[in-house]
Amino acid sequence: MPAIAARNLSFTYAGSDRPSIENITLSIEKDEFVVLTGPSGCGKTTLCRCLNGLIPNFYSGDLQGELEIDGISVKGKSTAELATHVGFVFQNPENQLFSLSVERDVAFGLENLGLPREEAVERVRWAMEATGILDLRNNAPYELSGGQQQRAAIAGVLAMRPSVIILDEPTSFLDPKSAVEIVGVIARLNRELHLTTLLVEHRLDIVSRHASRVIVMDKGQIALDGSPSEIFDERARLIGIGLPRVTMLFHLLRRDGFPLPKNPITVQQAADELGRFLGG
Repeated sequence: MPAIAARNLSFTYAGSDRPSIENITLSIEKDEFVVLTGPSGCGKTTLCRCLNGLIPNFYSGDLQGELEIDGISVKGKSTAELATHVGFVFQNPENQLFSLSVERDVAFGLENLGLPREEAVERVRWAMEATGILDLRNNAPYELSGGQQQRAAIAGVLAMRPSVIILDEPTSFLDPKSAVEIVGVIARLNRELHLTTLLVEHRLDIVSRHASRVIVMDKGQIALDGSPSEIFDERARLIGIGLPRVTMLFHLLRRDGFPLPKNPITVQQAADELGRFLGG
């Protein structure tokens, strides 16, 4: 049973005459690390809102098709009911942090579950340890750096123990160093916790090395779906996504007549491919 399964999923916002997403059929297996990308306005955020119940519970419109998380139909479920199956980390962590301390923020979602106090305390501590912010538990969110705030937002989602986590451009407000660190945290959680991960992101240089799969959306539909090396080709560039720099380098070398076979994702992969080519 896939972690996420969509069949002919379409949604048109109230007042719009065009669907934001149209006929999306998608299957994401458990433990996968999937990067979702595409030009602005292609429907990425709308798809994510469907996955965690914000659509149709908070955004009115016409929702068609089928969508399941862990075999459970999203239709008719509240966002609170879905929170223990799918966690959502917003683009701006300040949208999720509003308590007087990090520890209280991480505990916020648990307060509505009616858990025994001992279990809630254990979950909060575990989530803060997993994201590396236990020593910041007594700090106010406004005292944290952008990367620390994002870790706190992720910890609040982890405490709910979802099987799927969706992150909507979590590096947008971060400098390059902090972005690399937070993506590393996300990748580690995916590996160690077997947490199905759907990461919406434009900064493909940073995230592609961790992804088992990249989905490219365009005009409300899935345009490309495969491993990073498979889909980072001319089609992806024409859609308008920013390919990793080393991948672009290989495209330019091919235009100049060098028959390089693969699309590297990292500098090391590029060096290895060039070494084999020049050695041959």
